[in-house]
Formats: sequence, C-alpha cells, structure tokens
Amino acid sequence: MTDAGGTERTLVLLRHAKAEPPGDGRDADRPLTARGQADAAAAGAWLARHGLLPDVVFCSPARRTRGTWHGVALGMTGSPDETGPAGTSPAVRYEPGVYEAGPVELLALVRSAPPEATTVLLVAHNPGVSLLSALLDPDRADQQGMRTVDLVVHRTRLRWADLRHADITARHTARG
Repeated sequence: MTDAGGTERTLVLLRHAKAEPPGDGRDADRPLTARGQADAAAAGAWLARHGLLPDVVFCSPARRTRGTWHGVALGMTGSPDETGPAGTSPAVRYEPGVYEAGPVELLALVRSAPPEATTVLLVAHNPGVSLLSALLDPDRADQQGMRTVDLVVHRTRLRWADLRHADITARHTARG
C-alpha cells in the first residue's frame, strides 16, 4: 500500500568497505584496511552531498561493517562543506541477523523501520545485500553484484512495512 501522503522513502544499500583478508581469526572480526577506512568516509561525504542522510541505520555487527558505518558517519559530519548538510544523528541498530542474511531476511528487517523514517541505510554483506537490491529492482540491479563500498539508492512511495519494490535511482562506488 502506498502512503496516503505520498511520502517518498529512500533505502540506501551499502556493502561494507574493503576488509583485511581472511586469516586465522573469525571472519566477523576482520577489520577494514586503510583503503577501506578512506572509502567509507568518502561514502559518507557522498551521502551528505546528495542529501541522503539516514534517519535509521541497520548494520551488521561484524567488525568491518561497524568500521564502515563509523567511517560513513565521520564522512557525513566530520568535515561538511560549509554550504552543505551537516548531518544528523540517526538511530543505529546493530542487527546480528544481518551478518549472514539473505535478501528475504534483509527485506524483513527494512520493513521493520519506523514508519516516520524517510531514509534508511543498510550496511551489510554480499551476497545478501546485492540480492536484496535485485529483489527490489530486478531490471536495474547490477547483475555482477555490489562491490566493496558500493552504494545503491532505491526509492519508493510504499510504506516500509509494505515494501516489495523500489526503483534504483542512483549508484556510487566510493573511493577515498
């Protein structure tokens, strides 16, 4: 069902930034590389420049996604252009299920966003985040999937709880 007020909602999907290669430790404990940290900040600056400041952030609790979100938050507010947006303080939810979630589970999470939120950012992993993008807009989704620190912007007039389709309106691969 569409929103009676015609409110446009924006879902920004973000695959985490470049992480250290797998080693002897747990996969969830892999930190970002220096390039990943710079790219995450560049992603935040891109979001701020385009007025895509989230009301709600859903983030995997893995170290590399938390690091990505931290870099994005710094990029959005750390050194804003004096003529641009200075950022917001979104509600951040670290969701354990995001770590290995498929597109159906990620969609269920997005559907739980507060109805008053107009912009939601999901910081997640492949293949789930790429598959969610393809589920929401199969005609425009990148068939190669999302690369590290890829941002895909989906827009809809559906309520979060009713989300089933959202057009891709922008893509960006952030590089710091």
